[in-house]
Amino acid sequence: MVRRKASRGELPVSLQEKIEILVILAADGEEKDQSAALGTLQSWPPEELQQVLQDPATPLSVLGFSATNLAPHRKELGDALLGNPSLPGELRAWLESALALIAEAESSESSEGSAPLSPAGESPNPRREEGDRRRVTAIQRTQHMSVVQKVKAALTGSQEERMILVRDSNKLVARAVMQSPKLSEHEVENYASMKDVCEEALRVITMNRKFMRLYAIIRALANNPRTPIDVGLHLLPHVYDADLKRLVLNRNVSDVIRHAAEKIIRQKEEAARTRGQGKF
Repeated sequence: MVRRKASRGELPVSLQEKIEILVILAADGEEKDQSAALGTLQSWPPEELQQVLQDPATPLSVLGFSATNLAPHRKELGDALLGNPSLPGELRAWLESALALIAEAESSESSEGSAPLSPAGESPNPRREEGDRRRVTAIQRTQHMSVVQKVKAALTGSQEERMILVRDSNKLVARAVMQSPKLSEHEVENYASMKDVCEEALRVITMNRKFMRLYAIIRALANNPRTPIDVGLHLLPHVYDADLKRLVLNRNVSDVIRHAAEKIIRQKEEAARTRGQGKF
């Protein structure tokens, strides 16, 4: 009974405490409580949420959850967070980038004259929809999303939804997937090897220093025929010799990549011979 009331924001506590409790349940509660708490937060009166999110005394956990789960769907909350001097710099930079990406998607839709395919005001957030009586698959959900809705879902949605959206041909959607704060290194490694991934996603991966420190991702990108040639050529010097030799035999990648890999191997072998001759 107490949890149910808490997930509905009905406990007899202060507004600040209500929001903190809802965030705790939405982030770490049981699945049923998570869905209910998130739904409550998403429909909470904007003036009250803004009041909490603008308060410098609001816990960082509340600011972080609100930035990555609520603000992309409600611009007024993003503005409130950005006006809070206690918002950490890294989180502020992420939120500004996410809101800019959403604005770009909205501008793109407006110029193309497209309209959302789902009812106005309906949130595509998968965690909220899990509580609906009529469950639909993630694929069905994305098929009925506009570009803006896809971008928002890519930023805040589930791993399952990101796996679908990373294949979307729209570059903004691919960039949103790669910008999700929930993205794991394991996911990125999978994307780097996918043959039906959007090329923009592969290009964005190479711009992230954190991901490019992982050799498995470098190797997967080098062997992926979807990796843009200019990106692949830049990666080759970082590929181990044994993998370069296998890459030369990989008929799935472009001839340009295979020949460049072969040239690097030849140069290394010649350099090794030269060093060996210099010892005598």
